[in-house]
Amino acid sequence: MSTISPLPSWTMVWRQTDYWTTVYKRTWKGTAITSFVMPLFYVGAMGVLLGGFIDSGDAQLEGAASYLAFVAPGLVAAHAMQTATGEVTWPVMGMIKWHRTYYGMTATPLAVADVVAAHLMFVVFRVATSCGVFLVVMSFFGVFESVAGVLVAFFVQVLIGMSFAGIFFAYAATLKSEAGFAVIYRLLVMPLFLFSGAFFPVANLSAPLELLAKLTPLWHGVDLTRMLVLDRVDGPLALVHVAYLVVLSAVGWWLAVWRLDKRLEV
Repeated sequence: MSTISPLPSWTMVWRQTDYWTTVYKRTWKGTAITSFVMPLFYVGAMGVLLGGFIDSGDAQLEGAASYLAFVAPGLVAAHAMQTATGEVTWPVMGMIKWHRTYYGMTATPLAVADVVAAHLMFVVFRVATSCGVFLVVMSFFGVFESVAGVLVAFFVQVLIGMSFAGIFFAYAATLKSEAGFAVIYRLLVMPLFLFSGAFFPVANLSAPLELLAKLTPLWHGVDLTRMLVLDRVDGPLALVHVAYLVVLSAVGWWLAVWRLDKRLEV
């Protein structure tokens, strides 16, 4: 199956806007709780309530003045990962296996690359809106130290989402059964959520686990988000974070196109 369309890619991607707009109009109510309400419950439970029992100086919380200030950027970054993952697991399988939308799309002049690009642009929209609301609400708690840093952190959340979206898209396009999603949620998503620096500094882990945590994309996203919103940017390290996430996003994009192309040939 060809991955090259006869028209410019941006034109072919734009032509799918109506489809994804219709999808969101029909499904947004089902995502409102997980996208906008549950994150605030996490902040209230972990940052406000639990944080009230934690008395640590900023040296132990990577520059944060309180545990709430420490955990908030980590939760935003983790939310970007979870939102992106949710949009490229069951939805991708559904468009292949159940209602076979991808087959219909690629029967038109749309190429596989166009289809993947449009789906990932929808993921960008979902991550941007849900994390944008999260950041706005958290700003009322007075935990952010830099307005400019928060604005940059908003775009970082999109990059975090993309670093997971392409990889998990490719994985979903490979699966024959949805049972395989339990593997990534239990062995990847939840461990990353808990042990990538969102709730405590990874320096508290043993040396091998700390190194493992620092190899994960979520740690890079959490650390970059935290240094931005707390106005404690380490320039060279921030560039490493960005480069890591950009490269992973590009690799994920290529894998997603490759795996979907192979799957639709079957």
